[in-house]
Amino acid sequence: MRILARYWTKLEDGKVRCELCPFRCILKEGQTGVCRVRKNIGGKLYTLIYGSVSSMAVDPIEKKPLFHFHPASEVLSLSTVGCNLRCRHCQNWEISQVGPEFLYLKEMTPEEVIQIARNYEGIAWTYNEPTIWHEFTVDVSKMAKKEGLYAVYVTNGYINEEPLRELARYIDAMNIDVKAFSEDFYRRITGGSLKPVLHTVELAHRLGIHVEVTYLIIPELNDSKEEIEKFAQWVYSISPEIPVHFSRFFPMYKLTDKPPTPVKTLHMAYEIAKNTGLEYVYLGNTWEPEYESTYCPQCGNLLIQRVYYSTHVVGLTRDGKCKRCGKKINIVL
Repeated sequence: MRILARYWTKLEDGKVRCELCPFRCILKEGQTGVCRVRKNIGGKLYTLIYGSVSSMAVDPIEKKPLFHFHPASEVLSLSTVGCNLRCRHCQNWEISQVGPEFLYLKEMTPEEVIQIARNYEGIAWTYNEPTIWHEFTVDVSKMAKKEGLYAVYVTNGYINEEPLRELARYIDAMNIDVKAFSEDFYRRITGGSLKPVLHTVELAHRLGIHVEVTYLIIPELNDSKEEIEKFAQWVYSISPEIPVHFSRFFPMYKLTDKPPTPVKTLHMAYEIAKNTGLEYVYLGNTWEPEYESTYCPQCGNLLIQRVYYSTHVVGLTRDGKCKRCGKKINIVL
């Protein structure tokens, strides 16, 4: 569905500049941005995907992954098409690397989404990049808040400050991918830049959004001890309480010349992060429950037991404190 977009500037000669993400695409008449879904039509910027849904499913919130936000709750997950990055290892490339010509789009109104979401505890904007779906995700998330539902973003963090500040009024939590800790990786593997992503994490945290960070470890590309140390130190500088998820890479899309990440590499990253002082560190795609469960950073008490996607809160009080030592845990219950 096509509607007038938010966040753009009118330029000379019928051109427009999109102000939604750091690319700030300058578009002539008829051109679409890097994302494939925002287009200059008649000297105005339109989104081509308002209400256009490519996927809808019900997930455990842990699948996002969000481990410290309403554990064991069920969330309605929705996606559209397009993305503002070009990750060579994208696992959802069938929907992220196409535009509105995708054949299996279902048009939905915000009211229709909310009607379905009422059966669950919240809405997750996920699978492809929700930033480029800004108009629809904001409108629906605003309605969700009035209904007592939460709304979360699973995002690459490639968004400008003004739209993020608007989003913060309606989004309760974000899992933000920090895909590496080097500009060279971002340029070669994603087509983007690291600096704006770091700013998004820092600003989202300051704005009061519950933030968790995922770092997918890819052999020979972002798996060095030095790079992971720098990443962990940066997270620590924001807050040692931010949950960090190190995830295991498997060959995908255009990045099939690398092997799956050795599990020992993830164990190394876990130790580095813990030694840096990060309080909540998890490993994904390894299926090792001891690295998926939550423990009190003060006394070691088991707080939340996770086995695959089976989650049980066992050591927390109702107000989010450790039952053994009373430490306040960074968690939204």
